[in-house]
Amino acid sequence: MSESSPTQTHHDTTVRGLHVVIDGNPAAPPLLLIHGSGATGSTWAPVVPSLATEYRVITIDLPGCGRSQPASTYTVAQQADRTATVLDELGVRNLKVVGHSSGGYVATALVERRPDLVGELVLVSTGPSHAALLPEPAIIRVLASPPLGPLVWGIRTDSIIRRGLAATAAAPITVPDRAVADLRKTSYRAFRAILDANRDYIAAQTVPQRLIDAGKPLLVIFGDSDPRWDPASAHEYEAVPGAKLEYLRGVGHLAMLEDGDALARLILDRAL
Repeated sequence: MSESSPTQTHHDTTVRGLHVVIDGNPAAPPLLLIHGSGATGSTWAPVVPSLATEYRVITIDLPGCGRSQPASTYTVAQQADRTATVLDELGVRNLKVVGHSSGGYVATALVERRPDLVGELVLVSTGPSHAALLPEPAIIRVLASPPLGPLVWGIRTDSIIRRGLAATAAAPITVPDRAVADLRKTSYRAFRAILDANRDYIAAQTVPQRLIDAGKPLLVIFGDSDPRWDPASAHEYEAVPGAKLEYLRGVGHLAMLEDGDALARLILDRAL
């Protein structure tokens, strides 16, 4: 473990086959960052320094993504259970859990399956139901679906990876080199299986329906220019008692890369 200040530490490790990075004061309240299906933990990098001023920030690569080991199947419940195993290993409870996009499904499943682990829930650009999904940009369709997806995936250049991410943003973004390198490690098989599992999860029951009786404080953050999920669909979360909804102006699907400062302030519960 290497120290960056008397109270700030940075630890990069592997726990039960999952790549885990821990930043901040070890005595601070824990906060878990869960990435979406087309990302890795390293895509959270722009917001980690701000969050680490108040939290012990735990960032993971979900199974099959980035530097984590692949799994045989990728149901959302299984991803949540594997995440819970890591948290048990780390000995943390009552976390603030932040899920981006489909990472919000894993976060929601964590609430469903291990409510003892979750103190607060923050969903960032998490589509509430399948009906909220907008038509995919052309580059996403090519990368994500047969017949071209399996062929193009293996020959992706850094430029294609960056363009694929940028297609879901509303503002220019800078993708960290580490994130590009980690994205390259995710296999097409895992990516496709995770997408299918996410679809099945929200087809069975919408996210707001799953959270109505959860009894957890809920903050929903959406970009008002999200090209992947209808921004107006965020109001579906108002069915959850006490849910708070915040929009980021001029932001698309990748708030951490488009306006990381504003996103961090909301997660830290500070008014914009």
